[in-house]
Amino acid sequence: MTGAYWGADSRQRDNDEARHFLLGLSRGAAGAMLFGIPMLMTMELWDLGFYIERGRLLLLMIVNIPLLVVLAHLIGFERTTTWRQAVRDAIIAYGLGILISAAVLIMLGTIEAHMPASAILGKVAIQAVPASIGAMLGRSQLGGQAAGGGNEDGKQDEESVEDAVPDAISTHYSQELFLMAVGALFLNLNVAPTEEVILISYKMTQWHALAAMLVSIAIMHAFVYAVAFKGTHEIPGETPRWHVFVRFTLPGYMIAMLISLYVLWTFGRLDDVAPNQILMSAIVLSFPGAIGAASARLVL
Repeated sequence: MTGAYWGADSRQRDNDEARHFLLGLSRGAAGAMLFGIPMLMTMELWDLGFYIERGRLLLLMIVNIPLLVVLAHLIGFERTTTWRQAVRDAIIAYGLGILISAAVLIMLGTIEAHMPASAILGKVAIQAVPASIGAMLGRSQLGGQAAGGGNEDGKQDEESVEDAVPDAISTHYSQELFLMAVGALFLNLNVAPTEEVILISYKMTQWHALAAMLVSIAIMHAFVYAVAFKGTHEIPGETPRWHVFVRFTLPGYMIAMLISLYVLWTFGRLDDVAPNQILMSAIVLSFPGAIGAASARLVL
């Protein structure tokens, strides 16, 4: 009798885990759609599929894999206790990004049967990177905890939200910088392919560039540390304000700048361009990149 009871209890647990995992997949697919739409409906991204250098595209896809693995460890489809589980979640998120991207591009008529296979693969591969990140974000933004926390209708108490990310990870300095990099990369991927970035960089003067840098840094600092949003850092009264600015805001902006340079290079925006114009383009792209970096800790 006892054995039957425990067997039924075990089956119920397995069913609950499977249901939570499927719910996480649904949220991931919705996140891939929601966060990927800006790029899926951007003409410059469609064109990039034809002519982007394949080596740079391959590097972007490779870089996205460890990024997703670490992100999965923080906010995967279900609570992960091992890196093997995080790798599994990352593969699933990438798969969702690929499937959603291909389906939407086919629906919009931007992928057609007569196109070369290399162009089709290029289009889907570019779109799958932000879509896969969106699949991960879908868990935190479209219902919170996928497994191991929260009730059936998605409501959670504060304790379960805090438990979604282990304290040792959420408070670790390197993890904070990692989340900033993810936020900057995600937003930059949406903006960098557009012609407006290059146009603005050519129209800007040095004073405009300086103003853009100062405003980006100011917004970044205010966004994370001065505004009482969810996920912001509570600064102890005895901690000097400059300490937080130097430790988080300035490194965050430098990360946004480096991510901007990398994304511009990936999309061929820096080829045969003068050094001063490269800097201008990076400053322009770092404006949304800094906002993405600052908001990442609030969103994730």
